[in-house]
Amino acid sequence: MQREPAAATGPVMVPGVVSLAASSRRTLKHGDSFAMFDEFGDVVEVEHSPAGLFHFDTRFLSRLFFTLEGHRPLILSSTVQPDNLTLDVDLTNPDMFQDDRLVLAKDTFHVARAKFLWQASCHELFTITNYADERMRVRFALEFAADFADLFEIRGYLRTRRGAVVSEQRGPAEIAFVYRPLDGLARETRIRFDAAPAALSASRAEFELDIDARARRSMTMLVQCRRGNEPAGAARFYATMRQARRSLAQRRAGLAKIETSNVTVNGILSRSSADLEMLKTETPLGPYPYAGVPWFSTVFGRDGILTAMEMLWFDTHTARGVLRFLAAHQARGEDPAADMEPGKILHELRECELARLGEVPFGRYYGSVDATPLFVALAGLYWQRTRDSATLQEIWPSVLAALAWIDRYGDRDGDGFVEYGRRRESGLRNQGWKDSEDAVFHADGSLAAPPIALCEVQGYVYLARRSAALLAADLGERALAARLEEQAAALRARFEAAFWREGIGTYALALDGDKRPCDVRSSNAGQLLFTGICRPERAARVAQQLFGRDFFSGWGVRTLGAREKRFNPTSYHNGSVWPHDNALIALGLAEYGHCSEALALSAALFDAAAHMHLRRLPELFCGFDRKRGKAPTLYPVACAPQAWAACAPFALIQACLGLEIDAAAATVILRRPRLPQFLEWLTVRDLAVGAGKLDLMFRRHDAGVAVSLLRREGEAEVEVML
Repeated sequence: MQREPAAATGPVMVPGVVSLAASSRRTLKHGDSFAMFDEFGDVVEVEHSPAGLFHFDTRFLSRLFFTLEGHRPLILSSTVQPDNLTLDVDLTNPDMFQDDRLVLAKDTFHVARAKFLWQASCHELFTITNYADERMRVRFALEFAADFADLFEIRGYLRTRRGAVVSEQRGPAEIAFVYRPLDGLARETRIRFDAAPAALSASRAEFELDIDARARRSMTMLVQCRRGNEPAGAARFYATMRQARRSLAQRRAGLAKIETSNVTVNGILSRSSADLEMLKTETPLGPYPYAGVPWFSTVFGRDGILTAMEMLWFDTHTARGVLRFLAAHQARGEDPAADMEPGKILHELRECELARLGEVPFGRYYGSVDATPLFVALAGLYWQRTRDSATLQEIWPSVLAALAWIDRYGDRDGDGFVEYGRRRESGLRNQGWKDSEDAVFHADGSLAAPPIALCEVQGYVYLARRSAALLAADLGERALAARLEEQAAALRARFEAAFWREGIGTYALALDGDKRPCDVRSSNAGQLLFTGICRPERAARVAQQLFGRDFFSGWGVRTLGAREKRFNPTSYHNGSVWPHDNALIALGLAEYGHCSEALALSAALFDAAAHMHLRRLPELFCGFDRKRGKAPTLYPVACAPQAWAACAPFALIQACLGLEIDAAAATVILRRPRLPQFLEWLTVRDLAVGAGKLDLMFRRHDAGVAVSLLRREGEAEVEVML
């Protein structure tokens, strides 16, 4: 999702002038709001840093700075809780002197800050405890500001004009920052305290509390993001927190539960599960996993689809929400500025002021070549997994429209391959998952000219047609099913002839506009395996190459071979390691029976996650070789959490177990199940299979796995294929 350098009319890059890799950032999200605080729980301005409280990609709080007796306190602890709901910070006062005389000994006051996001508001509770032996007066202050900066500004877009910000005091305990918009949509930030400060100005609130010895006092602060006529959320801290906890528990109640013999792995899975729940936003059409915080906390078609695919085996609700949302937002007409064509699936949806004004093209943007075939593939996989006829009947017209787009608009020149090329200079130059400016090139390093046919996209189309053929047959459309199978077979033969490059021992990265192959060894070829388009003997050669020194870093498979012209282990797409990319490769390895390689890749990614802050896999990390005693090298502006990275551990487990679910037969199918060496056993409980549920245990022994049925509800079955 990298953007090109900032320009008045062009796409916008993620800035490379600030690092988000440090463990000091604390991230919260709910709905269309997210916040990034430092370890103190504050928001401190740093140029090009997405610190603050954001709502619909607009920063509603740009400064929050807490001081105690005029000084920044000492930090004791700072933790986002395992369920991602609250940030808890413990602070104390430092030694304070006046004319070389100690006037306040350190640790006299303890300050506990607890904060969470709910319904476009940030709720915060300050609890101050006096540990002195006498009644003490304590003075503390909060500084605040709201700049209403657009996230694209923070990412480098240079605005020529913007609205003004004014502040208003509304009573003894409330300040409002009001943005005078250019797009006609009112925005304001309300900061409200439950007790009137001793002094209140447009940028600062000062408090004085008398606290008895060994006693505590509390104060709450509410920061509300108001946009248009959106209703204000609840104001009470504890009541709202209980509501948030109940909602989270209800969302997680219906999901399968996984536990292993390895405490570290359990921690990774717990964090991944919590991240996925945090990134999911409830829409009127169901849950949708927003791509990632901070840069992509919104709907992305490709990301949502692949996330839903990777977690489909244990969570079907997300796939249903993604399918329904994208069907409702499918393109109905043409708009070259948005790369929109009938039947095309949405790439990106933004509602910030720059997008609403059309200054950036991403308000409702369709510039991805792969979201459309992936949408069709997800529809077919969802049908096989659930047999949810109501949802499939609802989205079937959208599936047909997407198939029509593949045939008519996707194949621009009638050569049987799906290509892309932006229709306006403001659009993305590259429109596959590697969409940075320099991601598609020839062996000599020269950039490929459009229209470009990416290798993995042809695999996605193959998977889409085969999945849709099965779906069409079940819906009684036999002629359509036969045509789709014929198209898939023809595409496979055509693809093998045009993309296989014996000289490099793998499939070409792409064909350029002159049909010249990009003879570049890339992880894109690895993604072909999960689509099933490769001939088995060539799939084996791809697998072998991916585990050679050029690709396998020890922490995962790099996006690019180390001898390629543009290889750089610190680049966004040309040598880094992406967890979701590796997860798809692992699923493909399992599909073709390369179980040892799938286990090795799973071990590498779980090892990498164990070294990450909070055991959270980020969007990507650098592709340096693994060295003894050294953790993976972080990429400075990677999103964390990121949805398709968070679901990667679950996809890796699926690959190891060779797990498929046939809802029609109410059967869990396990093809050559294995467990990596670091797991003695693994249990999956409440796994929905058709109308039933199963609890399963997998126990490793020698080179195989013993599968035990712990509980069965309904008619669900288990079939193990060795």
